[in-house]
Amino acid sequence: MTTATEPAPIKARQRPADRVFAGASLVAGIIILLALAAVAVFLVAQSLPAFVADPKELKGEPDSFLAYVAPLVFGTIWAAFLALLMALPLSLGIALFISHYAPRRVAQGLGYIIDLLAAVPSVVFGLWGIKVLAPAVGPLYIWLTENLGWIPLFAPPASGTGKTVLTVAIVLAVMIIPIITALCREVFLQTPVLHEEAALALGATRWEMIQMAVLPFGRPGIVSAAMLGLGRALGETMVVAMVLSPAFLITFVLTSGQNSPTIAGNIALNFPEAFGVNVNALIATGLILFGITLLINSIARAIVNRRKAFSGAN
Repeated sequence: MTTATEPAPIKARQRPADRVFAGASLVAGIIILLALAAVAVFLVAQSLPAFVADPKELKGEPDSFLAYVAPLVFGTIWAAFLALLMALPLSLGIALFISHYAPRRVAQGLGYIIDLLAAVPSVVFGLWGIKVLAPAVGPLYIWLTENLGWIPLFAPPASGTGKTVLTVAIVLAVMIIPIITALCREVFLQTPVLHEEAALALGATRWEMIQMAVLPFGRPGIVSAAMLGLGRALGETMVVAMVLSPAFLITFVLTSGQNSPTIAGNIALNFPEAFGVNVNALIATGLILFGITLLINSIARAIVNRRKAFSGAN
């Protein structure tokens, strides 16, 4: 009795173009990793003198290097958090309007505008913030401190120039809205049509359908888009350097003329005149910002990778 033997697996013939493309992709990936590693090694090597230096040699003569870094880290996270707090609801609303409410022609036009806003240089937003927005919101800050000064966020005195962390957060929010909106729009458009039609067939309104089908499907994409926008706000330099009035302190007040500086803005303002260990201190703060941004992007990537595959069948 003979037994049937399994046929040998047939291997697809690899074309020369496929081998070239695979090799080029591998080389590109290796180059990116090497560049990232080189940046990390440079930052660590240049930061070591600042960690062991006498704090009296640093600008402002703080008690320790931690006292020098703490206001910078706080200001960076505080400004980026405020920007994300304002940008995320607006971005979700715009993305939902483009994907599920606006007519096709209107949606296409708004999509083009959103994509163009993402390409505007940050220095343009900085000029708008210092020349237009800051003078316009100055009277509003005075009114807030006079009428709502009992709230710690609006404690007096108010800034007469409008160069506050709230102004910076507004400009940063305008900058990251196109990024979050574009990503959320693409996620919402990928919602399975059968899920939407099933919700509507059960008698749901359009908004109820969005609540039951679109938002649950797009939740991982929304979180990753928010984190990518947060990463952009954390590393912004020109807007902060042009609009913010910094002081080395930790404060939650939004309308004060003295605000916690950010890492990127502090480097941009002080690096040209820094010398000695102060250069190493600025590079050390850059290392901290590098770590914070890398952590944010890693979390966003992890969320994207954990996203389950949806199809019309499930």
